[in-house]
Amino acid sequence: MFPPVTRAPHSQYRPLRLAAIGAACAVLAACGGSDRPTTELQAAQINTIGVNSYLWRGALDALSFAPLASADSAGGVIVTDWYANPSNPNERVKVMVTILDQDLRADALRVAATRQVVQGTGWVDAPVQASTVQKLEDIILTKARDLRRQAVAS
Repeated sequence: MFPPVTRAPHSQYRPLRLAAIGAACAVLAACGGSDRPTTELQAAQINTIGVNSYLWRGALDALSFAPLASADSAGGVIVTDWYANPSNPNERVKVMVTILDQDLRADALRVAATRQVVQGTGWVDAPVQASTVQKLEDIILTKARDLRRQAVAS
């Protein structure tokens, strides 16, 4: 039906292949230069944990007064165990901090607190003032910003 196709030996294509590879390398080498753009890397993105490292460290520092029940850096959740101030042993608090993002922003932080007081022979839940939670959020954010400033300055 069709006449047989005769092909040249592969050795004839070798110079052509080498020329094509050389041209591709020359084009790629011309694309880049030795000067790399200098940008300030977002320090919040350079971490090995799943959340903003400054918020994480700021939260751990702010909650250092209470024993930790759990700390999950990948999920960004810190939960303290119950803490009773020695000057007021009839009241105790438990705090949960959730870091929601890798950016250092106020809306990347959620703080929840539970308070209990002694009533009779046991502990009962008591309301937590919103200002208490807000103050704790502010402390964590301030510590996180200070940590970032220190890292950028060094």
